[in-house]
Amino acid sequence: MPSQFLPRGIAARWFTGKHPESDWPSLARDALEAGLDAPALRRLASYEQTLHWDVAKYSEPALSEMGASKMSQRDGSDQEALQIILSHARDSVSPERRQTACAQSESSVHFYQNAGLRFHAITAGPKDGPVVVLLHGFPEFWYGWHRQIEPLVTAGLRVVVPDQRGYNLSSKPVGVAAYALTELVSDVLAIADQLGQDKIFLAGHDWGAAVAWSTALLHPQRIAKLAVLNVPHPAVMRKFLSTHPRQFFRSWYMFFFQLPWLPEALFSALNFRVGARALLHSSRPGTFSVEDLAQYRGAWSQPGALTGMINWYRALFRTGVKFQDQNVRVPTRILWGERDDFLLSEMAHESLHYCTSAELFTFASATHWLQHEEPERVSQILADFFRA
Repeated sequence: MPSQFLPRGIAARWFTGKHPESDWPSLARDALEAGLDAPALRRLASYEQTLHWDVAKYSEPALSEMGASKMSQRDGSDQEALQIILSHARDSVSPERRQTACAQSESSVHFYQNAGLRFHAITAGPKDGPVVVLLHGFPEFWYGWHRQIEPLVTAGLRVVVPDQRGYNLSSKPVGVAAYALTELVSDVLAIADQLGQDKIFLAGHDWGAAVAWSTALLHPQRIAKLAVLNVPHPAVMRKFLSTHPRQFFRSWYMFFFQLPWLPEALFSALNFRVGARALLHSSRPGTFSVEDLAQYRGAWSQPGALTGMINWYRALFRTGVKFQDQNVRVPTRILWGERDDFLLSEMAHESLHYCTSAELFTFASATHWLQHEEPERVSQILADFFRA
């Protein structure tokens, strides 16, 4: 074992191929301490977690630098051991992640502001391109849209994908009232303002779709076009909850989330087993990979995140919003996976009646996690809509 290269414990994990991605920054720091030094290696060592594209972006060159640095000074056995370590390191990066990280090589992390809160976002695409903001739902974060970023950028759009308040690396204000729909809408407008945009394209999934609907209803002058995935118009949701027992029982978790502390305790138990199983059991087989779940566990582990995320549901029941006009008066596309375990498909069709100009695209074999299961078609529909 090349002890002068890495501490034995870490090197042993690389030999067995069991070194987790979350250890990349610590591996880089250990390599620096062992005397290996290179720019990408230093960059990788500066990160505390793997929730930035830059970690995937800099891991490969850092590993290459680890292989090249001082290689000529090592004897044959050390070189062989080092090659094995690097081979395991590269194998640990999934092909999907390599492809996505490469596609996002021009993306960057930005922080937007609103009333003292900071919102972490991934931003990509031409700076002078039309702006589209993608809003994630529960229990996701910006990563929920990661397979749409590159196609939309290719279509010439400036893509902004924020962690909404309470999620991942964004601010997590204290108190249920901070998560009222009007506050969530104000975050979207603040991002548009800081981008210098009078109007934006807006797309949302799940809770992100609820925020998108509300933004278009409250501030139609700020939205050029609206796309929503698997969440109905607010009036339709209220109607079905009160008149359709099937929808009421499908929404049982919304009522459970009104309890204090217990939802957080259950969700986080056993390394977020409930959260991970909820994603796996409500989606098509193979939709969420082991790596995807690791990303979500990392986001859920952020201090205060679970309470912030669940406070969206608590605020929904305790703080109301009235829409003076129930009709959405901006061009709208509704995309809907018909095998949704949480929301009845009839609500998608009913939502068309509340839009002055809308189209419905249904996906017979898709579930609630539409953009994950049908990424190419969803991306194409959005790109065609926003660029038309």
